[in-house]
Amino acid sequence: MSDVKFEEISPADFFYRNRDLAGFSNPARSLYMCIRELVENSLDAAEVGRILPNVWIGLESAEENGERFFTLTVKDNGIGVDGNVIPKAFGTILYGSKYGFKQSRGTFGVGGTMALLYGQITTNTPFTVISSRGGKEVHEYKLMIDIVENKPKIIDHKVHPNTKKWRGTVVRVTLEGDYSTSRPKILTYLEMTAVVNPHANLVFVDPKGRVYVFRRVIEKAPVPPQEGRPHPLGVDVETVNRLIANTRSRDVRSFLVNEFQRIGPKTAEEVLKLAGIDPERRVKDLTHDEVTRLVEAFKQYGKFRAPETSTLSPVGVEFIEAGLKSIYRPEFLHVVQRPPASYSGIPFVVEAAIAYGGGIEPSEEIQLLRFANKIPLLYDEKADVSWKVISERIDWASYKVQKGMPVLVLTSICSPKIPYKTVGKEAISDRPEIERELTMAIRECARALRLYLSQIEKREVAKKRLSVYARYLPMIAKNAAYVAGTEPPDVMPLLKSIGVTAKMVDEEMKALERELSGEAG
Repeated sequence: MSDVKFEEISPADFFYRNRDLAGFSNPARSLYMCIRELVENSLDAAEVGRILPNVWIGLESAEENGERFFTLTVKDNGIGVDGNVIPKAFGTILYGSKYGFKQSRGTFGVGGTMALLYGQITTNTPFTVISSRGGKEVHEYKLMIDIVENKPKIIDHKVHPNTKKWRGTVVRVTLEGDYSTSRPKILTYLEMTAVVNPHANLVFVDPKGRVYVFRRVIEKAPVPPQEGRPHPLGVDVETVNRLIANTRSRDVRSFLVNEFQRIGPKTAEEVLKLAGIDPERRVKDLTHDEVTRLVEAFKQYGKFRAPETSTLSPVGVEFIEAGLKSIYRPEFLHVVQRPPASYSGIPFVVEAAIAYGGGIEPSEEIQLLRFANKIPLLYDEKADVSWKVISERIDWASYKVQKGMPVLVLTSICSPKIPYKTVGKEAISDRPEIERELTMAIRECARALRLYLSQIEKREVAKKRLSVYARYLPMIAKNAAYVAGTEPPDVMPLLKSIGVTAKMVDEEMKALERELSGEAG
């Protein structure tokens, strides 16, 4: 019998071997993913500092003949990164600022670094990071990732004087890609990003030198989310153990009050009584059995208030309206933001919008724009909870929506922890709480659309009725006068009293003449 070999691999090595899990499955999708991840890092860096983002994306061919290798450059005016932090922040998988209890575009601490790792894997070249926080120095690094050890390798490091007090970050990476195939997805991504970030300037220069500009349409930065404490309903035994290991609290009562939201002294006493734990017991001495009983008590205690919402930063009704109007110019638009809700103790906010007409193309299916923490989701649409809602939970016929209409639905979910189905972050799980909030939000928008379409129907019916009067009443008056041997009466005052204008009469008379001449011919 042969021996079984066991080995440990680093996170970088894991994603090197399994990059499909993070969405880097082929050159076309990988190029799109690299742009997406670096742009989102730039938007986060601006949002944290309440800065109106200016993001420049440049894609150049890295070979004289052929379109296989590209150099991607992303520049921003965000808060920048400290020089001593740059190597680890960009050269270590699963290292970053995305692990606190608050909403952020990134979730796993993988995306941006994975983009750089992908470039290294496919071209074996270092990537460049230039950054400053606005101080006296600008740091420029050339880096590679030690895949086996999951740590940065510094190829070169230069420090430049920051005479212009520049602040921001530049990331440059050479990678394998397929731009001709990924171009539609990249442009759609940038357009959708502009929809939920109308306060941002986005500029994209493609390998052919074509410039795509999505200009800022609102001069106001959103309020960034705040770091928060976990809600007791959203924790498990491992989370509690980690909190115990890092807490400064001495007894269990103060531990609950200090480390969790929505727990005061009275609530702590009630929960601990339910768990059968002495409130004065030293928290560091809790046994595994006691921690397990504490987590069970959290689940059994039915009086916790809803989670705090300071950890959230929804897009906002004003921003969604501005973004959709700037891109699609709809005839009708209705936006809804639902009150905060929670799943498993994790807060979330659902926003939805329905737009009709204008620049929206007619389609046999409802057009769906999906966002999670302000990230456009372009792949795996049919696997997403939003698609389930619009295809299974909404009876569109009851809202007067028919196939072929120019209708667009937007859904946005914001949460410290989006329940993605995969590391690639493209489809959201159908958690019952999220599904219910989405259904209610879309139905509210649909009711407003039904009212608008009903008004259109009434106007069309009224227009048809008036056109009948405009066409036949003058003719009837003329023929009746001829039979009576009198002058035809002036029927315009009567027609005007019911909304018919002289122009309408003239148009109907000309149309009738054309019809009669056609019949005579």
